[in-house]
Amino acid sequence: MTIRNRVLATCVALCTSVAVLAPAHANIVAKPVSVSAPGALLNLEAIGTHETGEFEKSAAEIVAYHAASKRLLVVNALSGKITVLDVSKPEQPTELHTVSAGAGTTVNSVAVRPDGLAVATVEPADKTAAGSVIFFDAAGNGDVFGSVPVGSLPDMVTITEDGAFALVANEGEPAEDYSVDPEGSVSVISLPKKVAAGTEVRTATFTAFEGKLPQGVRVFGPEGTDAQNLEPEYISTLDGKAYVALQENNAVAVVDIATATVTDIYPLGTIDHSVVPFDPSDKDGATKLRTAPVKSFRLPDALAAYTAAGKGYFVTANEGDTRDWKGFSEEERVKKLKLSPDFAGLNADQIKQLQSDEQLGRLKVTTTAGQNSDGTYDELYGFGGRGFSIFDTNGNLVFDSGSEFEKILSELPEQPFNPDHTSNDADDRSDDKGAEPEGLTLGTIGSHTFAFIGLERTSGIMVYDITDPQAPAFVTYLNNRDFAAAPDSGTAGDLGPEGLTFIPAEQSPNGKPLLAVGNEVSGTTTIYQVNADPSLTTPVKEPGGTSSSMTSSGSSTLGSSIGVIGGIAAILAAIAGIAPHIPGLQAQIHQLLAMLNIRR
Repeated sequence: MTIRNRVLATCVALCTSVAVLAPAHANIVAKPVSVSAPGALLNLEAIGTHETGEFEKSAAEIVAYHAASKRLLVVNALSGKITVLDVSKPEQPTELHTVSAGAGTTVNSVAVRPDGLAVATVEPADKTAAGSVIFFDAAGNGDVFGSVPVGSLPDMVTITEDGAFALVANEGEPAEDYSVDPEGSVSVISLPKKVAAGTEVRTATFTAFEGKLPQGVRVFGPEGTDAQNLEPEYISTLDGKAYVALQENNAVAVVDIATATVTDIYPLGTIDHSVVPFDPSDKDGATKLRTAPVKSFRLPDALAAYTAAGKGYFVTANEGDTRDWKGFSEEERVKKLKLSPDFAGLNADQIKQLQSDEQLGRLKVTTTAGQNSDGTYDELYGFGGRGFSIFDTNGNLVFDSGSEFEKILSELPEQPFNPDHTSNDADDRSDDKGAEPEGLTLGTIGSHTFAFIGLERTSGIMVYDITDPQAPAFVTYLNNRDFAAAPDSGTAGDLGPEGLTFIPAEQSPNGKPLLAVGNEVSGTTTIYQVNADPSLTTPVKEPGGTSSSMTSSGSSTLGSSIGVIGGIAAILAAIAGIAPHIPGLQAQIHQLLAMLNIRR
């Protein structure tokens, strides 16, 4: 079929789809908030969603995709179940069944191997007791066929690239009153070559680092060992190593998988807000990014390792987290702290003004750092980097996004700045941790690597091109959230993105790159189509053996078809206005534009 005929056929199909398609889901909002960089190589389009109808019940958290069965595994945490969705039609995710971990349990994470072997972490009713990992067939009927014990509070699981091991981050959080404080650890589970339960579990502990932690690793709270204090949160693997986020400790540990041994621990440093502006107040009556004498610990949740130009790196989503238990809390607002008489070189009147609600007074900081022997504070340390960072695999900082996220979000009139995921009020989270970048996944399209970062509180998704780790570039932002609707109305869209997974085109049910996102507050699992610029795709063979990109071949072939182009352009102009309201339509328009070598 000639490109001219392909264009005509696609146009006919597009017009037909316009006549019959309508928004299929209440939680795909009619006008999502979006912004892209000039010449952006891709954009996101919400095309399908599964709704549990459960608000603020952690009903859709971590997601994992099994390509062979075209199924999505979604953690419904508090129910102790995993929801299995059929996404063979990504516009219409359909629940098939659930996998139960048992009454009174919490499921925290799930991962799946290409052959269908799925593993999930299970937390018992007493979170300080030993947890477990269950095994099931992602392509099966939901039956659990085995389990193994692991450490306390198994918070996350991942499977190595070769499928030989499952690694579990055992967070080991304390009891509310600190009567029990388990050690944090990493379980290394050997997986069989077939879809069956693993049996061999080794444990990587932190006991060898007792009293030997590098400077900058946060160890604080009630007395205990360093191993009790270190709390693994998230894991990513690369070349036989596991990189483990120790969130509250503001560090990343390195585990040698073959020996199940912790070999290194890297402190992650701070953001200096005397240089990097931010908005630290929810009572200043406006969006005001400014510098201030405060530093913030990065405290990442998710991280992801990757290779660029033959060298290893890991990316961190710098959410921020605190220890805030009945037996111990590190949080306090700046206005309640006694600052040093010469704090930041200020006089008494200036310090008093600095501690007002309109400036730093409302900002939550830690009481465990910056205090001198007199009991006053020489320095202030907040929580969360409000962006993302890239480190090399030796723990050296390569890039930090600084205030880019807050600058981008502050310039969007369609949404309030720094809202909560349960409130539409502007500035609601400025005094805490801002938008809270929490979830993270990487995806490769052509020769480019992209980071997809979920903003827990604002609820949108940031996309950056991180092909060059030293010079990442903002690509696009999309927020499938309706700020005109009450968050608990069931029509507000997606709230609280927690887990993200990228589905490459060759594994995708519709042949296009997809992004699946679990939203813990709205209880929705949303599938986004990643509409990529044709320049990202691999060149295609044209009849006669020549090789060219879609753009270049389209340009030469359509040069003699001005009348056809004019007619199609008119049709596109007529329907472009309704494209955002119909799932899948925007992608079809992009397909036509690619054929015509037209850029919107």
